[in-house]
Amino acid sequence: MPHPSRRSFLGLGGSALALAFTTGLADPWTAQAAVRGDYPFQLGVASGDPLPDRVILWTRLATRPLEPLGGMPYNKIKVEWEIAEDEAFTRRAGHGAAWAAPEYGHSVHVDATGLRPGREYYYRFCAGTEISPVGRTRTAPARGSSPEALKLAFASCALWQDGYYSAYRHLAEENPDVVFHLGDYVYEYGIVPTGGMRNTPVPEQFRVQCDTLDRFRVQYGLYKSDPDLQAAHHRAPWVVTWDDHEVLDNWAGPYGPGGEVSERDFLVIRANAFRAFWENLPVRVPAVRGPDARIYRRFTFGDLAEFNVLDTRQYRDDQACGDGQQTDCAARLDPARQMIGAEQERWLLDGLGASRAKWNVLTQQIAMIQLDFDPGPAQKVSMDLWDGYKAAKDRVVNGMVERQVSNPVVLTGDIHYNLAGELKENFDDPSSRTVGVEFVCTSVSSGGNGSASTGLPPGGSDPVNPHLRFSSYQRGYVSCEVTRSQWRSDYKVVPYVDKPGAPVSTRASLVTLDGAPGLHAL
Repeated sequence: MPHPSRRSFLGLGGSALALAFTTGLADPWTAQAAVRGDYPFQLGVASGDPLPDRVILWTRLATRPLEPLGGMPYNKIKVEWEIAEDEAFTRRAGHGAAWAAPEYGHSVHVDATGLRPGREYYYRFCAGTEISPVGRTRTAPARGSSPEALKLAFASCALWQDGYYSAYRHLAEENPDVVFHLGDYVYEYGIVPTGGMRNTPVPEQFRVQCDTLDRFRVQYGLYKSDPDLQAAHHRAPWVVTWDDHEVLDNWAGPYGPGGEVSERDFLVIRANAFRAFWENLPVRVPAVRGPDARIYRRFTFGDLAEFNVLDTRQYRDDQACGDGQQTDCAARLDPARQMIGAEQERWLLDGLGASRAKWNVLTQQIAMIQLDFDPGPAQKVSMDLWDGYKAAKDRVVNGMVERQVSNPVVLTGDIHYNLAGELKENFDDPSSRTVGVEFVCTSVSSGGNGSASTGLPPGGSDPVNPHLRFSSYQRGYVSCEVTRSQWRSDYKVVPYVDKPGAPVSTRASLVTLDGAPGLHAL
């Protein structure tokens, strides 16, 4: 998608801006910026949470993204926006103005309403005489409609210092209808002076781990300055949820990891992390003002697919047996243990039971299929995954069976591996009924280059985890084509992330058929 120059857009120079934006912005920053030549849209634009008649439009003003206030003054700035049915903005569908306030990191969230369902739109922002890049977005199909197909992609885990975001660039070039990001959009880690695998020096303030709101803000500023990430946001609406690294590694409910911080101090960190997450992403949730925020929500694409976006961090009990991979941990079997909390669990199962969609999807963070990490007869499972909360997993899986949910599909991130597996009624019995499928995407960059020689070939059989049908330890994302007869997932991988411009290829393609749960390699 073409990018405008700082002072022109599709042939509109400064003298013509009044024809496109009509509410004139008068504040001290505008005049100062015009003199300095500061460009406020260095973090790009984004859209998200598409509904049939509306979509969230986002930007965040920052002339110097690696500074705590993004180089902006401590005063609010008026930002105009418009959305149109064509890239030349001759068929405008909506416009208005919003304030970018310093209290919210000069972020802007516009819920653009009155749109037509299942339509492509283009949007942009204006601050003073500066025009943002153009974003492409798309509304969801009408609720009573029967769409024939949906094209989506999903990704997770993009540790900036572990490598470049070439996968995001390739994802953008596929022009998906919607992108699901399943967590670890940023990492809370401090960054070494050389910038890790990128060999890009970063300022001193990045040495320490994120804890304050200012520290989280500059971390997002660094990550969102990446042109490949911006390209993916510019091309399609995103639906995002968080995992652990948006806050602290392996956090669980009110508990920080391994007792590193007190419960009281952790809740302060969590509040700062949640606030920064909201400021920097196109989500339709209220502005976060504390350590609690409901982010689980549901999106329906006609009667073709319904997506349940989960939060597997905020409401869970602490990891059993000291976390990590454990053998013979009886505590993980406790029926009282919660993964998503009683309220979210009811919301999920009630929604699945009421759904009339052909494909019913859980978009979430951590592997639901059983993963035994011991090659011998013992069973070693991760306390941080659904395996560490077995009763909660059984309630969800059995609840889908009892409600006769149509075509359950789970989309997952987190573990930096590509996996595809079958959801079993009883994972300890390989012959038990298959009730759904799970597709796990690898990381965008976390873990470095990965390895093309590690994993299970498509359609293969793993003796330890016989429900697995594919695995690989590479970097990339998953592209999906959903029709009324099948769900196809193509695992897209890049050969390296330690330098930019990596090519992309398809490592595996797997399908599950309508009414016949299970996986088939193509």
